[in-house]
Order: sequence, then structure tokens, then C-alpha cells
Amino acid sequence: MSDAAQPTAAEVRTAAEAVKAALDRHLAAVERRSGEDDPAVYEAFNELAAAAEEYDELLYDRYDEVTPFEIPGGDDSLPPYTGPEEPNALSVLIRRDYAVVEPQRLLAQAGRIADIEAGPDTDPDSAGRGVHAALGVLFGEFEPDEIASRHKEFGLEEGDSTLWVAAADEPAEPGEWLEAPFDQADPQRVVCRFDVSAVFDDDLDPDDDSVATEHLEDADH
Repeated sequence: MSDAAQPTAAEVRTAAEAVKAALDRHLAAVERRSGEDDPAVYEAFNELAAAAEEYDELLYDRYDEVTPFEIPGGDDSLPPYTGPEEPNALSVLIRRDYAVVEPQRLLAQAGRIADIEAGPDTDPDSAGRGVHAALGVLFGEFEPDEIASRHKEFGLEEGDSTLWVAAADEPAEPGEWLEAPFDQADPQRVVCRFDVSAVFDDDLDPDDDSVATEHLEDADH
């Protein structure tokens, strides 16, 4: 950033004072909280996060310095939890994305289970139906967790994944949600969630396949 575009020392000082005021408001809201899911605490938390982010950016732009703490922004957080305090039932929602990077390997693995031909000269672009059938065979034969742990054997490459644990008042009636399993997911009833994504791995060794990053979103914030 050029000197002309840098914030002034006064602007940095003003941002620091805003953080102090936001801290006071957050503490006051916590002290006055009416319950575990008090919306005033949630609002004060978001205000503190925004003030801290603004101060951190100005401090860096002006002095090339950063703060020693990080507060997750409100836009990336779960909304306040509104589910039962003692859930009688749970729904576990899981999504895992994969890329089919080695169709021949996928076809070969499925061919060991079912009669799917995968010749060495098969063109993956013309074998779409074969790959389609192979995926059905593999996911019908193995549990999703086993496929996740052995994805390279099946010619797959992991993408992002997420797991949501949501509270429910009562167990769902058998078969009632199977046609649209995720349509009724309510973020305000999520007890906790775990995300795995390459966007969290920027500071990790890209050659270390043993390292996994989990991102926990606390349902209180």
C-alpha cells in the first residue's frame, strides 16, 4: 500500500478506542444475559468481531503490525441456537465432495466387485456410463467412511466436506425426509459443525497428506 493510501495514526487510534468500547459492551451484555441464547450477547459479539477486524486491518496498513488475537466474523458463524436444551433426537448431516481423477482406477476397483469392463484402452470420456455404474457399485458396497479413508484407491480426490449435528424435538417418522434429506436443515438448531477444506490449510505443508484441518463452529456464536 502506498503512503498516500495508508490510514492516519488518528484513524488507528479511533479504531482501537472502538475495540475497547465494543469490549465493554460485550462484557455488559454477558453480565446482563437473560439466558444461554440471549440475542443481545450475540449482537455484542458480532460488534466486537467487526471492531477488532477493522482495527487489525488499519494497524497492519499503518504499522505493518497485527493483533495477537482473532475473533471469527459474524458472517461466517452459525446463528444463535434455538433448539431444545436437552434434545430428544439428533440429525447428522454429512456432505463430502470428490473429484474423479483416475476413472480407470475407479472402473478397475468396481470391476472386482461387479461385472464392469475397464479395458486399458478405454477412453474415460466415452466411458461415462461405466464410471456412473462403477460409482454405484462402490458406494453400494462400501460405507461412506471407508470410501473417505480409501478414496485414493478408488481414483477419487477429496474436496470439501462438512458435518452438521442438529437437534430435533422428536425422531422423524420413518421415510418422511428421504426424498429431500437436507431441505429441512435449520442452522439455528445446529449443535455443532465440523468443516474440512483446503481453505483452512494455507499454513500447512501441502505435501503432508496426514494433516487434516477441522473447523468447529460453536452453535452459541
